[in-house]
Amino acid sequence: MSNLTISIFGNKIFLEILSELKLFSKFKIKYYQNIDLCIKDSQKDNILSVFFITNTNIRYFDKNRKINFPSILISESSILNTISTKDLTEKLTIPLAIMDFEKRVISLFAKKEFKKNSYIKLADYIIDKNERKIVKNNLELQLSEKEINFLILFTKNSKAISKNSVLQNVWNYSPQSETHTVETHIHRLRKKMYEKFGDNNFIKNNKKGYYI
Repeated sequence: MSNLTISIFGNKIFLEILSELKLFSKFKIKYYQNIDLCIKDSQKDNILSVFFITNTNIRYFDKNRKINFPSILISESSILNTISTKDLTEKLTIPLAIMDFEKRVISLFAKKEFKKNSYIKLADYIIDKNERKIVKNNLELQLSEKEINFLILFTKNSKAISKNSVLQNVWNYSPQSETHTVETHIHRLRKKMYEKFGDNNFIKNNKKGYYI
């Protein structure tokens, strides 16, 4: 974990404490006085941000709520209860136990790595295979397991995918099967994509099969 960084905003003494503890010698530790710069850098790989929140700086965390990066919010329980968080953000109340803090750090880095491995790029979209959804421009559409598996086929093939290939790889049907399963599912998927993203040109087809 020597390439992992803990970024701290709002409490320079906490930076000095972590820097002196052997427990955290495997991390790089950095302090920020500017919250905007801290949030910007937090979106890079291998960074976890720690925000000490007070009644004075809490207004800045509207920005933080819209960004899903590994972060730990530390404050009094009365303040933390007013802040909604996403799945890569955890809360710790003051006073905090340093061993508990370390466990949260390890857990958040592991969660980020898991999510990173679940993301697959498809044209202008991002497929989240673990949560079974497709995302674009802060819009997301929940899909079925079959729909996700079907779309993943396009990420593995640069050429058009035949109907027989789809039947075999997604539905485990024999190529000789007489079924309109593929056409029916593609029609439904195109409709969903248009209703959510306004994309009326999703999944094209020619004589060789389907392509994106």
